[in-house]
Amino acid sequence: MNRLGSSTEPRVMDDDLLKLALDFQNILRIDNLWQFESLRKLQLDNNIIERIEGLESLTHLVWLDLSFNNIETIEGLDTLVNLEDLSLFNNRISKIDSLDALSKLQVLSLGNNQIYNMLNIIYLRRFKDLRTLSLSGNPISESEDYKMFIYAYLPDLVYLDFRRIDEHAKEQAEARHQFAIDELRHRENLAQARQEDELARREELEEHEAAFIENMNGSFLFDSLYAEDVEGNKLSHLPGISELLEAYKDKFVIICLNIFEYGLRQQEKRKVELDTFYECIQEAIRENQEQGKQKIAKFEEKHFQTLSSVRDESELPAIEMKMVECGEDITELFNTLMTLERQLVAQLEETINVFERNITDLVGLFVENVQSLMAQCRDLENHHHEKLLEVSISTLERILKGEFDEDLPDHVRELFVDKDTIVNAVGASHDIHLLKIDNREDELVTRVNSWCAHLVDKVGTRLGHGGRGNRGSAPGERVQLAVRTKGKEGTQVGM
Repeated sequence: MNRLGSSTEPRVMDDDLLKLALDFQNILRIDNLWQFESLRKLQLDNNIIERIEGLESLTHLVWLDLSFNNIETIEGLDTLVNLEDLSLFNNRISKIDSLDALSKLQVLSLGNNQIYNMLNIIYLRRFKDLRTLSLSGNPISESEDYKMFIYAYLPDLVYLDFRRIDEHAKEQAEARHQFAIDELRHRENLAQARQEDELARREELEEHEAAFIENMNGSFLFDSLYAEDVEGNKLSHLPGISELLEAYKDKFVIICLNIFEYGLRQQEKRKVELDTFYECIQEAIRENQEQGKQKIAKFEEKHFQTLSSVRDESELPAIEMKMVECGEDITELFNTLMTLERQLVAQLEETINVFERNITDLVGLFVENVQSLMAQCRDLENHHHEKLLEVSISTLERILKGEFDEDLPDHVRELFVDKDTIVNAVGASHDIHLLKIDNREDELVTRVNSWCAHLVDKVGTRLGHGGRGNRGSAPGERVQLAVRTKGKEGTQVGM
């Protein structure tokens, strides 16, 4: 579909070409646009472009014209979240898709392409702001029900193929397709509900991950103990073990829920601490800047009058005297502003130190209590291990004496050949469980400590203090800043 003739040499976009208009330039490939991040309108029509690419950095683009090219597939538009007007008129496109990111799309021109399936129209229902659509010149436009189908399935559309849609025609179309539309809306509502549920689930999981206690609000950790425990699953078939497991699980899950609820409370405390810290920083900076502005305003007011009097003065000695006074006042203003700067540095330094102590204490307390609760999980596992070993040995003795009449699966009976085999099986199960508990504890402690260290370093670096461990007392007078923070609290978490 080269409408410019075969005698013209294909070109690639470069810096020189970008200084010209980009339509009718025989452009084959979109490139070198990364430097135009603020571009809002791009016209690339009447070229020989085959692929939509190289637009990733144009996130502010509102209007894009790629009409009269050789494009076969809609692609490369995922970052253009602000695009409102898109023209792909007169290309080789056969399917409408890959526009999901264009939530602000209002105008879409796809006329003179190769779109043949009417179901492409249903895809466009997701664009709630779409008001203008052009599809004339496609195979679907030759369908007898073409317009009525679009009117029914895109009820918010105002213009189709450059003509305003008649409201009466819309009503007729909706009546004709009433049953299918109702079915589609029902499916869309179900899909929307599932999407909202999934979004809520992801947001909730992110919140739990930020508190370092994801998947602790249920039996996930307990279930993971047995996920890879071959021997433990075999031993669960022994008489009386199911009751032991049920009691073990109930107590274990209660501890996990305590960790979960405590983690959420501590996360809220850390958030309050961080928010308060940034509020105090901004308050200190605002107060310091206001004092500086007042000093400068007084200086300007005084020396506006001084400059006026210098202009009116005719005697050179008097002028020189006033200039000397002005110089002294400038020096005094400079010293005053530098003093304010030092005071601000001292305030920020003190605030950062207090914040670092408080956030470190909060994290330390959190780790201490979580470790205490995880120790209770290990105690439960040790107790269950003892009971399981006791039942297993008792079962072995009954089997060897021929006193065991209950049916056991063959793969379970294979364990009961001698005491060493059964002890090793119970021990292997126990080791797996302890490892799972230890790994979850280590993961939590490592992540929260890493978060704390990174936060302290980031705060220090952002405010120009070089990060953790590099801050000493600032010279000069310290002006105490009211930091609304709390020290370490001795919160106890019980069962």
